[in-house]
Amino acid sequence: MPRFQVIRSIFRRNFSSYFSGVIGYLFIIAFVVAGAALAFNGRFFTANEPNLDQLSAWYPLLLLFIIPAITMSVWADEKKAGTDELLFTMPATDGEVLLGKYFSVLAVYTVALLFSLSHIFVLAFLGNPDWGLIATTYVGYWMAGAALCAAGMLASVMTGSSAVAFVLGVLFCSVPVFIGQLGGFLGFRELFEEFSMQEQFRDFSMGIIPLSGVVYFLGFTLFMLFVNMVLIGKRHWRSSQRRSTAIQFAIRAICVGIMLSCATAWAGYTALRVDATSERLFSLSDSTQTILSDLDSERPIEIQAFLSPDVPREYVDTRKQLVGMLRQFDELGGSKLKVRYIDVEPFSEQAEEAEHFGIEPQRVMTQRDGRRSEADVFLGAVVISSYDKVVVPFFGKGLPIEYELTRSVQTVAEKERHTVGVLRTDAQLTGSQQWQIVTELKKQYNVKEISPSSRINADEFDVLMAVLPSSLTDSEMKNLVDYVKSGQPALIFDDPFPLTFNNGFGVSNAPRQPKSSGGGMMGGSARGEQKASDGRASKLTQALGIVWDYDQVVFDANNPHPEFSNLPYEYVFATRDNNADAFSADHVATQGLQEIIAIYSGTVSQSNVLEDHEIDFTPLIRTSAESGILRWNEFVDEGGFNMFSMQSAANPKRNPVRRMDSFAHALAAQVKSTKEGDKLNAIYVADIDMISDFFFQERNLGNLGITFDNVPFVLNAVDSLVGDESFIALRSRRAKHRTLTRVESQKRVFLEEANRAEAKSDADAIAELAKRREELGKRVKEIQENDDLDPIAKAQMLNAAQQAEQQRFSLAEAQIEQRKNDEIRKIRAQTNRQIKSLESGIRSWATWLPAVPAMLMGLVVFFQRTQAEKKNVTESRRRD
Repeated sequence: MPRFQVIRSIFRRNFSSYFSGVIGYLFIIAFVVAGAALAFNGRFFTANEPNLDQLSAWYPLLLLFIIPAITMSVWADEKKAGTDELLFTMPATDGEVLLGKYFSVLAVYTVALLFSLSHIFVLAFLGNPDWGLIATTYVGYWMAGAALCAAGMLASVMTGSSAVAFVLGVLFCSVPVFIGQLGGFLGFRELFEEFSMQEQFRDFSMGIIPLSGVVYFLGFTLFMLFVNMVLIGKRHWRSSQRRSTAIQFAIRAICVGIMLSCATAWAGYTALRVDATSERLFSLSDSTQTILSDLDSERPIEIQAFLSPDVPREYVDTRKQLVGMLRQFDELGGSKLKVRYIDVEPFSEQAEEAEHFGIEPQRVMTQRDGRRSEADVFLGAVVISSYDKVVVPFFGKGLPIEYELTRSVQTVAEKERHTVGVLRTDAQLTGSQQWQIVTELKKQYNVKEISPSSRINADEFDVLMAVLPSSLTDSEMKNLVDYVKSGQPALIFDDPFPLTFNNGFGVSNAPRQPKSSGGGMMGGSARGEQKASDGRASKLTQALGIVWDYDQVVFDANNPHPEFSNLPYEYVFATRDNNADAFSADHVATQGLQEIIAIYSGTVSQSNVLEDHEIDFTPLIRTSAESGILRWNEFVDEGGFNMFSMQSAANPKRNPVRRMDSFAHALAAQVKSTKEGDKLNAIYVADIDMISDFFFQERNLGNLGITFDNVPFVLNAVDSLVGDESFIALRSRRAKHRTLTRVESQKRVFLEEANRAEAKSDADAIAELAKRREELGKRVKEIQENDDLDPIAKAQMLNAAQQAEQQRFSLAEAQIEQRKNDEIRKIRAQTNRQIKSLESGIRSWATWLPAVPAMLMGLVVFFQRTQAEKKNVTESRRRD
């Protein structure tokens, strides 16, 4: 048994010697400053999230130089000074000496890591970080450093030169850091990447402490300490048997390495982990556990997962999470649920079986060995029971795995499904090019197309979805209004400027525009038919007791995503973190949402005309106070052409003049009334783009790196109207949207000033143009009031004067417009400079702040040592 008092003595000797000089503090300062520079780089402000993702991406490379700097002298200086032999003559075993020295370098690294905790204070000052995520990230930092400390000591024990020990340390530490790239060079990237430090560290940076990562770092540490022990004990080898002994220990080391590798692989297979995230995102929710426990044992369910054995690195995490989740389902389901894993290679029998269920390979772009290539990936599953079957064709990076599996299990466990009726309109949701919203609904509901041409029979479905009802004719609108007035549930989407229909050539199906003549991609109506109320949908809005203007859109200056700063304000970001009233906290469909984006959305408000109808109007989604309204002619340029529908189109203006009204405008609302004769139960959404295919595809593929709740909102709305709320909480479950709130608030001040300056510039331009028009009018009036001129001369002079003044006015108008645009460009350039200056200032103090405690500690130690030396030196030997 090791004697801890001996280990402690060696530990104290080495630890104190490291901090006895300036070099130790310089290394710590270099470590924390370099870490801060990596953590708070430009991408930190672009991501706009209070975490250490940027540092985590570079941390293995940072350790590659810091750890050898800490460990290079631990043995090399002993050998150089000749004290190593003296050390081994002490009454201590080789193991005790080794552990004492290892714990000392580990303590030095731990002290350096503690100084880097200033990064956390910076994050807390700028935003509201997930403390569980931060904790696991630092656990990963510590375990990675602890593993490499053992490798650095191995380099030091092999030489008597600190410089050579540093170089060897970098070389040894490079093995776990670059083993993935080495595997790619040898053609075994997937196998080697499993044992790379970046791969094992990734879970820690996501808020998880995985058993596989703990075993990996612990195993690497033990292996390196074992090799250290072998090299230390070389002095005991007999000279005549050195070669055979070296071979023997080499075989032992290989066996130890294989055993530890097997332990790491086993730990990865078990998928055991501690979920430290605030939302417990990687643990099964209570609702999932309840659903699995309530399954009928007489009707067991089978999940067949069709998985590619090797997937591109972009999908490694997704596959790992899917397999881990399936194992938890298999374990909790017991005899009620079984999981079958099927490895699928392209063109194999398993691939044919997958395609039989509708699971086809997803072709994804990947980068391998510096070259971009395409790969076919199978990541799908089919859930089967004696009642039903649900297919999930592909689990993309952005798809919530637990929700998809739980919903599929619950759906096939039920004998009957609810039915969603989809009203046939010019939107053509169920046409030849079926919308993704319909595909998504079919995973949980029966979907039936409903014709508005005749009376709508509510007995055929449980909830009606009407998209673009403003395109209906008078007779069709009457049937819809009669259904709504009956109090049956309805989910209605309409949009004054539906970019969903924009094929790149302008919007041609807006409510204000004429009805499509038929035959086009977005057509379908008979020639000559007109929209009810010319597209205003007046009868529907009056029946609902709401106000919706068919020719106005809302804008909002609140944009929490710097990477999307080039988007116009008509791309409305409703974000709970920046706007506490963005979502209704009382409605089940929105209380768990965090962020939604609406594009050229309209607004909906309660009508004051029907005060005696006792209508309950509940806003569900609202803009911030930094918003306003644009009328049709203010944001639209007409006269374009849409080749797909063969009719004139409308295009959004590049820079419309926006005036904030400081009101929070509702983008969606629920309307309810239980009064006899006026029953209502509808959710009205003033934006169709919210359910466009893009958001469903992005939700699956996750290419943006940002999670929008457009899809969960729509599905939650359907569930709430149907009366089945079992999936709403699970569907809305994701990491809280955390941003750099302090940075955003300061940026908002700059943006508000810029908006006021732009509005003033536009007002000045309008005033100057009005003055020029007045001058033109004065000249015309003078000619008209001149009674000395005969009518013919007067007409000729009027015509000549109007032409001349019009030319001068047109020239002045162009000059004024040019000056206004130049002024606006200067204002925006100034705003960008202010924002960059703000980010640069934060980056500067955040980078140098961590060095201050280490410098102060070094000065204190230096002062104490100086005072101690003065006390120990006799008076006669001191310098004056």
